[in-house]
Amino acid sequence: MIDLLKKSGILIFKSKYMSAGIDQQDIKREKILEAAYQQFLHYGYSKTTMNEIAGALSMSKALLYYYFPDKSQLYTAVTRKLANDYIKTLVDNLSQISDLKEAFVFQINNHHNFIVNNYNFFDFIRLNEQSLPDTIWEIVDEIRQAEMDLLGNAIMAAADKGLINHVDNPREIVDLLLDALHGVRVGAMGHKKTSFPKKEHLDEIHHKRLQLVDIFIRGLKH
Repeated sequence: MIDLLKKSGILIFKSKYMSAGIDQQDIKREKILEAAYQQFLHYGYSKTTMNEIAGALSMSKALLYYYFPDKSQLYTAVTRKLANDYIKTLVDNLSQISDLKEAFVFQINNHHNFIVNNYNFFDFIRLNEQSLPDTIWEIVDEIRQAEMDLLGNAIMAAADKGLINHVDNPREIVDLLLDALHGVRVGAMGHKKTSFPKKEHLDEIHHKRLQLVDIFIRGLKH
């Protein structure tokens, strides 16, 4: 797995494979995660069985259970891998973007594509929002903290260049914006207490979030 590290205030990623090398168990585990991801993505959590995942891998069910004792733990491991990939994409790209608005737009676009491309995979989270295991919420929080750090750094860089007004606590500002973006809804959703909208609403929500970021950036400049 990729570990999220901080070095000199900048988020970086380091894979254990870079130093330890890849052994056979690592390779097999990665293959399991990829096969499980494809099954969850295609059939959803409830309609995917460990038997089907083992069959897709031409692996015995006993061996699959050796790596992952149950479907829930396997789903969590795949979710963590997706989260690591999502954050790595942010790190790799935001470090190359100097324009503040472009940085926030990239985050919104990346998040939108992440949800759209994995919508069926997230059916377990959509259907169990009120009773998700702590391990899932920990992954969600890791994503949130990474976004706050990266976008907070972008705000500080823009302020240092004199492109926006000085901001006392960039992370708090980003936290507030992310809350606002999370709260964007379409009329048909009303005030339902759910985080996941219907798939047909995602494009409209995406458009509204881009509009909100435009207002936010304008506010930082005045």
